[in-house]
Amino acid sequence: MLILSGKVLRDLILSDAEDSIFLDPLLDLNQIGQVTVDIRLGYDFLVSVVTRKPYVELSARDGDFRRGIGSYFQETRRELGDKFVLYPGQVVVTTSLEYLSLPPNIYSDILTRSSYTRLGVHLNTMVQPGFKGCISLELCNQGNNAIEMIVGSRICQARFFQLSHQVEYIDGDNWRKYYGDVRPTVSKADLDGDLTSLRDAQRQFDGNMSPLVP
Repeated sequence: MLILSGKVLRDLILSDAEDSIFLDPLLDLNQIGQVTVDIRLGYDFLVSVVTRKPYVELSARDGDFRRGIGSYFQETRRELGDKFVLYPGQVVVTTSLEYLSLPPNIYSDILTRSSYTRLGVHLNTMVQPGFKGCISLELCNQGNNAIEMIVGSRICQARFFQLSHQVEYIDGDNWRKYYGDVRPTVSKADLDGDLTSLRDAQRQFDGNMSPLVP
């Protein structure tokens, strides 16, 4: 595994070759640093809201009512240059301004830029090889004060790593449920196959339990 330098990244991003990195719009070549590419804040936001339900449910027994995860988020949109206020303890799902397409032998780590980390904004995510779409950014304000975020500002940075071989995916790979998104998408953790397996295992366990004999 090799981290790509700024010169290599510039060549890959500006190239039209099949194995290049597609990143658009690239508003400023200065976004490409020595080992990172700055990523800008997009237009759309899904804001976590407090509901009467005490917690977000990821699973339910047959016949039980479960609110969809999307009901715990409110959608809002800003234009380029507009401000969005991120409040303490708030979780906001948004996307990058840029659309990214990676070849199957390159993946990327996305981290908050130092200037925003020092304000308490936390972000740490990964973009899989072969991904296409706007990068999902899950923002959380861990500080004590609300923070003004400007749409289009460079809030995070991407590091790119080249693998020694191409990654081949099979149907059902979990990361592909967010493949191709250009607007923020709420968590699909409730669709994870292991939750179904766990419920089935629990039913089997409950069915094998013998009643206590007095």
